[in-house]
Amino acid sequence: MNNLFEAEDAVGILLRLSKLHPRSTPLWGKMNVAQMMAHCQVPIEVALGEKELKRTFVGFVFGGIAKRQIISDKPIKKSLPTDPSFVVTGERDFYHEFETLENRIKRFAGADPSEVASRKHPFFGKMSSEEWGILNWKHLDHHLRQFGV
Repeated sequence: MNNLFEAEDAVGILLRLSKLHPRSTPLWGKMNVAQMMAHCQVPIEVALGEKELKRTFVGFVFGGIAKRQIISDKPIKKSLPTDPSFVVTGERDFYHEFETLENRIKRFAGADPSEVASRKHPFFGKMSSEEWGILNWKHLDHHLRQFGV
């Protein structure tokens, strides 16, 4: 299974990211390409400890079950509901969001996995470093597929 802590997998995501351009249009969903890149930064910020979000009641109840499904080898389903704390609205600058996301992906890929594993996900709760790496790769893969790359 792909994992953003694996150098080859991180490079693959970065190569796909480089194929986006300001006029890239989604195959599904409501976000434009710049909003999508801003959205993809939030889980990485959480994993790196740059953003702290409180665990939701729904996460306490369903997080464990959902985590097993999301960490499976199946791709993330299209048009799943987005936690409000991960929603991005308003206009964004493509080039700024691209550069910021690219840098965050590199920082995540080079981070200490045990440090990342010490953090709790706001929906899924406690996660191993492998789960964090898989989740972030799958989330990026999902949104890159959303834009055809």
